[in-house]
Amino acid sequence: MDFRDLKYFAVIAEEGHVGRAAERLYKTQPALTKCIDRLEEQLGAPLFERVGRGIRLTAVGEALLNRARQISLMMDETAREIGDYAHGREGNIRLGCVPTLAEHVLPGVCQQLLGEAQKVTIDLKVSMNDALLAGLKAGELDIVLGPMIQDDELFHTEEIMQDQMVVMASPHHPIFDKKIRLRHLLDYQWVLPAQSVLSRQWLDNVFDRHHLPRPKVQITPTVLNMILPLIERSNLLGFASKLNLSEGRGHLREVVLKETTMLRRMGLTYRRDMYLSPAAQRLIRILHEASLQHWDADKS
Repeated sequence: MDFRDLKYFAVIAEEGHVGRAAERLYKTQPALTKCIDRLEEQLGAPLFERVGRGIRLTAVGEALLNRARQISLMMDETAREIGDYAHGREGNIRLGCVPTLAEHVLPGVCQQLLGEAQKVTIDLKVSMNDALLAGLKAGELDIVLGPMIQDDELFHTEEIMQDQMVVMASPHHPIFDKKIRLRHLLDYQWVLPAQSVLSRQWLDNVFDRHHLPRPKVQITPTVLNMILPLIERSNLLGFASKLNLSEGRGHLREVVLKETTMLRRMGLTYRRDMYLSPAAQRLIRILHEASLQHWDADKS
């Protein structure tokens, strides 16, 4: 079975139309038709069926498309691995990172890595964990730094540190003028991420469990690093990582409540079946070293 035939087949399947696939691949329609004929002859079953003016995959076609994508991913990974060693370079890292770790952990890790290997290149994507894991699953990322997930057949995850999400306000917020109870948090407006974000869901559930209304959200930013400046310059309450306080943000103060303190286990995650360049492997070791230093600092 020819690899080019599989690549062309995958494009035809994505387009659902031989003509559009031919335009995308800069091939003639007869050439693509012969490609499908060869594959169907080898498999002994049709791959497409006609639907109106287009085509759609048969059950056999669906199975072959899944395999073709796996083979394409394997070929890409093989090319990257051979390239690393053949050209004698340290390698490229496609790294995904949640905003909190990108701001507070990643700079020090990158400083150490780049100090050891000045030719290393990093493609960095900062986003929410669900989007990063989708990229990892699709083979677009090598490593993801974010909240721990459950180990499974596809992903391997390792804890690197623990973090706390807490309610925050500006130091002069009127909430600090009295003894704070959970219900008092509802007297003020909030700046919070969208409800699809795990930390927002967790906070909403705290109020649900105590039979209280959920926080009144006045601003919902899509860029999470906007939350802290908004809290600092207003009487809005927010929910953010305690790392922001340890880094010396003097214009923020924790609203201390046990009920609204969320423990987060942060980890690194990668695919079990994906090649990791020498540079990516070194990055993982540096993260482990940083994790040990974090635990030692906590104990002291």
